Amino acid sequence: MPERSEVHYFGAGPAPLPTPVLQKASKVLLNYNNTGLGLTEISHRSPEANAILAHTQDALRQLLDIPTGDGPDGYQILFLQGGGSGEFSAVVYHMVSIFIASLVAKHGSGSGESALEQEKRKMRLDYLVTGSWSLKASQEAARLIGKEHINIVCDARKGESGKFGSIPAQTSWSPTASDEDVALTYYCDNETVDGVEFPSPPSGKNLIADMSSNFLSRPVDVKRHVAIFGGAQKNIGTTGITIAIVSNSILPVHAPMADSEVLRKLGLSVGPVVLDWPTIAKNNSLYNTLPIFDVWIAGQVMERLLTQAPDLKSPRIATQAAESNKKASLLYGVLDAHPNVYTVVPEKDVRSRMNLCFRIKGGDAEAEKVFLEGAEALGLLGLKGHRSVGGIRASNYNAVSVQAAEKLAKYLEEFASKQAGSGGS
Repeated sequence: MPERSEVHYFGAGPAPLPTPVLQKASKVLLNYNNTGLGLTEISHRSPEANAILAHTQDALRQLLDIPTGDGPDGYQILFLQGGGSGEFSAVVYHMVSIFIASLVAKHGSGSGESALEQEKRKMRLDYLVTGSWSLKASQEAARLIGKEHINIVCDARKGESGKFGSIPAQTSWSPTASDEDVALTYYCDNETVDGVEFPSPPSGKNLIADMSSNFLSRPVDVKRHVAIFGGAQKNIGTTGITIAIVSNSILPVHAPMADSEVLRKLGLSVGPVVLDWPTIAKNNSLYNTLPIFDVWIAGQVMERLLTQAPDLKSPRIATQAAESNKKASLLYGVLDAHPNVYTVVPEKDVRSRMNLCFRIKGGDAEAEKVFLEGAEALGLLGLKGHRSVGGIRASNYNAVSVQAAEKLAKYLEEFASKQAGSGGS
């Protein structure tokens, strides 16, 4: 049986966690803070749980320079359940409710239902579809409120043989013509399945980002977004919690939301309370039983990142960003050096630093099988591509060490050399 130190895991999620965090976790599972209770056993409303919440929120604010305060420029940090997929729905319920409330304010409480209905028909949710996850998000939005309200600003599959692997030039995008009709603009910052990452945030009214798979891997201009969310199981922690960073400007004190009866009369659904950002914010993420252990894990991971970046004058996440870039550059460098053996799937200018997707010998199934078998023999695990696209995928998350990336790079070189020796290149 291999030791943990002998195995390097490149799976797309759940992802590896820093070994010191897991070692500490093994102790607090039995006895947290000398309470005699394991961390999974303490009440989510206890002083200990509240301290864990505060610690994790504070660490995240420091890492991403998230504005504080109760004014419209401040942001709330929420912990929810349901994963990124749950937030596909939450963003729709929330932003549609705000949009409808603005129509009610515009027409007055005594306006006829027909006037609201006419205005509602103009409502659009703008989606940038650049991979499997943004596609799923747009499909969920269409399922909830009707496809007539969904505007696909760009579809990266068009002109690319129906496959993802690029981000179309902004000049080709088709955003909704009038900002007044836009409830939200949605994008997935890093497409885990397809290996595509935005070099910088796009533009759009009420910008919302899914950052599940590149959260805490580089600086983020939080103030350009009204909301950012991500599942914890890639770069932050364990499966079980989702983190949402939500601007006060779209919470009820600054942005009224439509009454549920108004939404029903207009044929719009009302979201479940566990996905309701105002409810979660009002209750400091403790409306229902929050898995405090998962929040603690996230906090420990964030604390390590802060410790590694003591320079308060720089973005605290900059140190991790430099390491992520170093690992990605190393691996892409080897892949590009052997074009007859390896083909990187996404276009070069949008390659993900987190999920490196490539094919071997043009997608030769036998060659890819041999590659995976050789990797596993060396303790390089989790390299098989997503079932929907196949191929090879090396997920280069924060807890994947530089040494792990170097070992994979060495194997890539050796495999390519063998292919050349056998006439494969």
